Amino acid sequence: MAEDKFGVSWQIVPATLSEMISGPDAEKSERVMQALLRTEKKIDMNALLRAYEG
Repeated sequence: MAEDKFGVSWQIVPATLSEMISGPDAEKSERVMQALLRTEKKIDMNALLRAYEG
């Protein structure tokens, strides 16, 4: 999470996340989405990559 000078928090989303979620393999995409929904505040790309790989 990043916070700007106005106090607004921003979540920086890696481009690979969009690729994994919208990829051609529906099973991989679903695993990534489920892993993403389990995250609290910060995206854990390592956990999402593990989910993607199975």
